[in-house]
Amino acid sequence: MTQSPAVRSTGPGRPVRVGERAARVLTTELARHQGAKHALLVGAAPDSLVLTAAIDALMPGDTLTLVSAETSTAEQLRQHLGTLGQWVARRVRVADSLAEVEPAEVVIAAEPLDGSADETRTTVDGLAKYLTGGGVLSVAVTALPGQSPGAVGELERQSALFGVGTDLVLVNRPPVRVHRLRFTPAEVETAAELTPAYRTSSVPLTRNMHIDSNGVAAAGIALGLAALTWVARPKSRLWLLPALAAAPVAAFFRDPERDIPEDPSAIVAAADGQVLSVERLRDERFGDGEFLRVAVFLSVLDVHVNRAPVAGRVVDYFVADGGFAAAMKPDAEHNVAAYTVLETGHGTVVVAQRTGLIARRIVQRAPIGSLLARGERFGLIRFGSRTDVYLPADAAEPLVGPGDRVVGGSSVIAHWR
Repeated sequence: MTQSPAVRSTGPGRPVRVGERAARVLTTELARHQGAKHALLVGAAPDSLVLTAAIDALMPGDTLTLVSAETSTAEQLRQHLGTLGQWVARRVRVADSLAEVEPAEVVIAAEPLDGSADETRTTVDGLAKYLTGGGVLSVAVTALPGQSPGAVGELERQSALFGVGTDLVLVNRPPVRVHRLRFTPAEVETAAELTPAYRTSSVPLTRNMHIDSNGVAAAGIALGLAALTWVARPKSRLWLLPALAAAPVAAFFRDPERDIPEDPSAIVAAADGQVLSVERLRDERFGDGEFLRVAVFLSVLDVHVNRAPVAGRVVDYFVADGGFAAAMKPDAEHNVAAYTVLETGHGTVVVAQRTGLIARRIVQRAPIGSLLARGERFGLIRFGSRTDVYLPADAAEPLVGPGDRVVGGSSVIAHWR
């Protein structure tokens, strides 16, 4: 039986096995869609962790079609499914080839692509034909330097054109990068049916507390400096300074889990902090209408991960140049800021990530075309800063005022009228 190039390992590099964490990332789009949907998994094998993750992600109204990998057969897949019970049997079917499958909202390549640029392009184009309008294709490629350069380069090109998310999974042997591609626009209303995506940028410490990958890197740099200082000057205690700084630096990037309100009319805070102002204003960069702006100041002690205040589609992103005034001061209005513009069913919503006196680095992880669920992580600002949420003034009723403390993703700052 001829298989799709998506399930062949054509490159000369070491074999890549998709581990549990990478499997969860590959099936993110399937897991986060709450409405009834159909998914297609290409390159499945009975022992595949991607198959396990896909089945675990199924909701009662979902269906899943499998196409086997070269290392297995359709009959082996059917025998394996037979051991999983009637619930799975009613929702999962095995196709003998891609030619007999139906279009799906989510298409997943179970095995990392490992071939030339032309082979990768052919694979991606072939799988994209099985997507419904607004559907997402999830594919992985090894992230080891020098391995599968053709596949890596082609997927980076595809991601630049059609990417709605990319995740580096270091906890895999070898590490892989997962690309999520959308070739046709998704309906804005779909965002309201999503739950926040699983992010590898958030490293779990406990069930309810994570550390953003930036914190892991910063702590690693601090410990590296401590080691170098100890080697260079073993009799000195200077190494204690960077060593002791590692823990508080990592803690700055903490990323706790949050309970997101179920009320569909609720608009949540985009960050932790203190409300500086709630005002009506106009900003012709975002349209002719009037906006309600809720500005929140984040001290160095606050959680600095930013979350989407509403469900919507990212339609624009730009950075405005400026200064670095203290974020709680009026002059911060003219600081460097990154603007993420969301299209929603109620109008345009904008989140501004503003730098401060100490903050000089903004991280934004939601490319144009991606869908964000309410409360979903989409970026962060390093050290003290300010986050502003712009809402259509005639469509939103504010529920907070200056001086109020808010919690990102949980506190309701306004309601849709």
